[in-house]
Amino acid sequence: MADWIILGAISLLSSGLAVLWLSPRRRRRDTTFGLLSPHSIFDAVFLFDGDRLVAHSDIALAGYRDVTDWGGLRQLLRRDFPEFPDAPDAVRTAGTITVPAIDHAIEREVLCEWIDGIVRVQLRDLTELPRSDHKGGPANDPMRLAMDKAPYPVWLCEADGKVRWCNAAYVALARRIRGAAADLTLPLFPNPEESGQFGKKRRVSITADKSDRRLWFDLTTVECEPDMLCYAVDINAIVEAEIAQRKFVQTLAKTFAQLSIGLAIFDRNRQLALFNPALVDLTSLPADFLSCRPSISSFFDQLRNNNMMPEPKNYRGWRKQMDDLLEAAQDGRYQETWSLPSGSVYSVSGRPHPDGAVAFLFEDITAEITLTRRFRSELELVQAILDKLADAIAVFSADGTLAFTNDAYHKLWGDNPESGFVQTSVLDSTKMWQDQCIATPIWGEIRDFVDMRENRAEWSAQVRARSGTSMTCTVSPIQNGATIVRFGVEAYENSELEPVGT
Repeated sequence: MADWIILGAISLLSSGLAVLWLSPRRRRRDTTFGLLSPHSIFDAVFLFDGDRLVAHSDIALAGYRDVTDWGGLRQLLRRDFPEFPDAPDAVRTAGTITVPAIDHAIEREVLCEWIDGIVRVQLRDLTELPRSDHKGGPANDPMRLAMDKAPYPVWLCEADGKVRWCNAAYVALARRIRGAAADLTLPLFPNPEESGQFGKKRRVSITADKSDRRLWFDLTTVECEPDMLCYAVDINAIVEAEIAQRKFVQTLAKTFAQLSIGLAIFDRNRQLALFNPALVDLTSLPADFLSCRPSISSFFDQLRNNNMMPEPKNYRGWRKQMDDLLEAAQDGRYQETWSLPSGSVYSVSGRPHPDGAVAFLFEDITAEITLTRRFRSELELVQAILDKLADAIAVFSADGTLAFTNDAYHKLWGDNPESGFVQTSVLDSTKMWQDQCIATPIWGEIRDFVDMRENRAEWSAQVRARSGTSMTCTVSPIQNGATIVRFGVEAYENSELEPVGT
């Protein structure tokens, strides 16, 4: 009986070995792929024979009931996995293809395998796999990690503008602009092919679907046949600063437009950057010429041609004068008065501005100069009249300062007319008179009278010089609190006054 049992066991063992020996041998597969993977029960798996779907896992029924062929599956996956192969032949050629999601925040990838004429497609959940098994993920790809962590949008688009790949910054921007359910394959920026400027930076703007606010970027496109790699750098802060600067300049321009002083500001390149309407009126330069931003040399050349500045003796000296003018303006030292051939007088000053800019101010001071000249002429006339009087006259202003004297005064008291540049008070004058005359109390009375503001009436008194000359001193109030002191000499020889101190 035992023999029969042993013989049966040997027969069964031989039969099993024969089956294993005769069965076709298959290449052992990586345990991270295929149906042998312990994680496959959590993923959707599809089997294709050519384009035809022949089988799928039960979990695939949850969202892929309508998939019957390769095109149907690609239609469902192309939004999140735009690099999914167009046909199974691509998988047969490559053997294995791993397709990452366009949005790396999606912790899934598509694994396509060629297994003895059958194409196996698996939607793998990366959160269920060790990081070392993420063959398409960033753990083993430093370049993808660098792109995904870049602070600015980077994407790869096809010739028709469709996005094939993008980094996390692009995804965040797309969802901020178009909402959480945004289709990442639809282009967010203008088609780079429209500009045709590959490798050159250009400024573009995009607008949110539900907002009028424009977002500005510097877009750079690199041609990678047949696709294009694009980079966008956020420049909203720069654009806002430029807008604020433009508004500030406009505000300044409106303010300068109300000024009667001509303003010309030249930038660091010595080109006219800003001017106001008063400059056109004062210089007679055409507005279209100024709007063309002429250089500083062209600007002054045109002024010279229009006889709106003093005529130089020679052209070489004129050029040297312009160089000195610019150097002085940069230091804030340029200040001149131009007397024009037309009779007008301009005050021209140069002032330095930040970043190497220079500003020139043109002010018409013809009226002021005319008034000054007229006032000086009147003063000279008054002085001439006083010099013709025989009496010695001294005029004190309201603050007690000696304002006018005449020739007779200088001859009488021996005062040096050149000392007029030094202010002389009534106290100094009365001390000088007191030193040259016999003692009398009227000098103190004159000082008190000059300081008085009310109850002032003309009075006179007799004084005698130490030389024996007798004089009548008359003190009279005049307008604005001024006082005139007149010395009438009663005895003099040959109409020539001798100093009283001799």
